[in-house]
Amino acid sequence: MLAVSNTSPLSNLAILDRLYLLREQFNSVIIPHAVRLELDRLPHVAARQRLDSAIKEGWLCVTPLSDPVPVDVAFGLDPGEAEALALALQLNASMVLLDESAARARAHKIHLPHTGVLGVLRHARLTGRIVSLKFEILRLRTDARFFVAPALEKALLVSVGEG
Repeated sequence: MLAVSNTSPLSNLAILDRLYLLREQFNSVIIPHAVRLELDRLPHVAARQRLDSAIKEGWLCVTPLSDPVPVDVAFGLDPGEAEALALALQLNASMVLLDESAARARAHKIHLPHTGVLGVLRHARLTGRIVSLKFEILRLRTDARFFVAPALEKALLVSVGEG
């Protein structure tokens, strides 16, 4: 399964030391240069080191865009989001990893299947790769300062039998 990622799913999973979940779920993940630049500025040193290791191992790959980002894709998004969507379109990716609602709405509009850090963690819980989704959401909040709406959290926990 060909997956392209924006910054947030990678950085948040790296902060949690759960990058391996991406490798297990997608085998490899492709990122555009704008995402690589954003990851390089991540203030969490250990997370940056984990991401650098994933790139050195070859399962996290930086791939340049072959064409400019279309204006209708880029409008209102940050460079990483816009390039991730454009790269997913160019590569005909099976999945694009995004967390921000505007980018997810754009992915939906241009018919790109998408998930985010919560979807990856949910899948990991359903496949027995993590013990507790509730614990991982708590870690996202405290360690990565990631916002999860209470209603979404409740729905996710119910969907994995923790609710």
